[in-house]
Amino acid sequence: METTLRGVGVSHGVAIGEVRHMGTAVLEPPAKQIPAEEAKREQGRARQAVDAVAADLMARGNLAGGEAQAVLEAQAMMAQDPELMADVERRIAVGSTAERAVYDAFAAYRELLANAGEYLAGRVADLDDVRNRIVARLLGVPMPGVPDSDEPYVLVARDLAPADTALLDPTLVLGFVTEEGGPTSHSAILARALGVPAVVALPGAGELAEGTVIAVDGSTGEIFVDPTEDKKAQLEASAAERKAALSASTGPGATADGHKVPLLANVGGPADVPAAVEAGAEGVGLFRTEFLFLDDSKKAPSEEKQVAAYRQVLEAFPEGRVVVRVLDAGADKPLDFLTPADEPNPALGVRGLRTLLDHPDVLRTQLSALAKAAEGLPVHLEVMAPMVADRADAKAFADACRAAGLRAKFGAMVEIPSAALRARSILQEVEFLSLGTNDLAQYTFAADRQVGAVSRLQDPWQPALLDLVALSAEAAKAEGRSCGVCGEAAADPLLACVLTGLGVTSLSMGSASIPYVRATLAKYTLAQCERAAAAARATDSAEDAREAARAVLSGE
Repeated sequence: METTLRGVGVSHGVAIGEVRHMGTAVLEPPAKQIPAEEAKREQGRARQAVDAVAADLMARGNLAGGEAQAVLEAQAMMAQDPELMADVERRIAVGSTAERAVYDAFAAYRELLANAGEYLAGRVADLDDVRNRIVARLLGVPMPGVPDSDEPYVLVARDLAPADTALLDPTLVLGFVTEEGGPTSHSAILARALGVPAVVALPGAGELAEGTVIAVDGSTGEIFVDPTEDKKAQLEASAAERKAALSASTGPGATADGHKVPLLANVGGPADVPAAVEAGAEGVGLFRTEFLFLDDSKKAPSEEKQVAAYRQVLEAFPEGRVVVRVLDAGADKPLDFLTPADEPNPALGVRGLRTLLDHPDVLRTQLSALAKAAEGLPVHLEVMAPMVADRADAKAFADACRAAGLRAKFGAMVEIPSAALRARSILQEVEFLSLGTNDLAQYTFAADRQVGAVSRLQDPWQPALLDLVALSAEAAKAEGRSCGVCGEAAADPLLACVLTGLGVTSLSMGSASIPYVRATLAKYTLAQCERAAAAARATDSAEDAREAARAVLSGE
């Protein structure tokens, strides 16, 4: 009998297939003592296993490229954390086996992260995956991961580590469903990049029996268990209709009545550029520069290395707009040479622009590299600062840009509620705003973007979040400035219409989402988008906001 479950849809498309569960996590190693003379040998085994896992994660990142590469390189750094390794060796010195020492050291670090709140608690799943890989290697058992199958299937897991998600084979993995995670988790972002339908935060996902046929609607978040033939046909027809609409929709983003809404791509580095160009991106709305800094957490990359990487991206969009976010370090992206190790709550401490203002040489080098990379190119370069809190922050960033001789527009990201509330003040110092809806939701609702239990508060349809978007867009319009959205909210075609109705002037998203958003925007007039936005803001929950907007746009 067909039943319907509902999670959070995070990657468009429909997948119908049999359930296959993620491999079982590594069992806890036995707690046995070793003689003192074996300690050095066990410490060597531990170091070899750690290095091998780190190398494997780096290799997976190189294969995956793009955003996945930055995520996996960060995991490799986590595996080789010197403090963790020192704790492992200390435990072996007092009698633990290598595998037990790794298990216990990671457990202690895990507890610290879980209690740290915000960003760091969100790294627990990544830490668990690193621990499992090291312990599996030491025990000589298969790595936990995606099941072996000759037939296509729908992957079901409690959560998916980036190392698994990054290398999913879309010809075998039709879609995936997880019990944990949220719309802005690593797995969700990478699923969209792969174009794999996905639903996260589905209560009881692990109870779906192996081999059960399910239909996954990554747009609505619905899971149909044992779907009828009629339901399968209906879902497949809807998917075919969407595919046809995508093929027919080309050119710049615009509403049905010709109101232009530039559709831009979020990129993590040069590896993401081909997909953005193929999707018809009109430029880059968010160029994350962190990937360059993850190669070596001990020091910043040279100016020459930065110039070369930036120029690769800028050259791909002649006459286009490229918006670069300067380094956003701190919180879940710690760098040894920049971020303090003893902050009680890094997400609320020295992060983003605050970090750069504390290290003006790093900011100056990056701005100088951007200036040199843009020399002689017709590209429209714009540079923005992350985590701007007020006008003083905006002024400090604009002053630094001018001092570096940067000929570009200077902007501020709106990720902190204070920036949305005082947007007109901030726009006295900078020339544009860009809304990072992922962090804006996180700080508005005190809801970690990686924790499935609070995913409803990370839903970008939350009316309070829409209110902050509207405030920012209205301020920008009053000042004659632009206000884009570069958070994952822009990847939702229906929400893209609402954001347009709120006054947002451009939308930036993962490349795979651009065709969906372009096709949907082209179906509605600006007036319809404005009515849908007003209807969504008049509700009191994300679900009601979504339904209200859908009702307006469908003419109900």
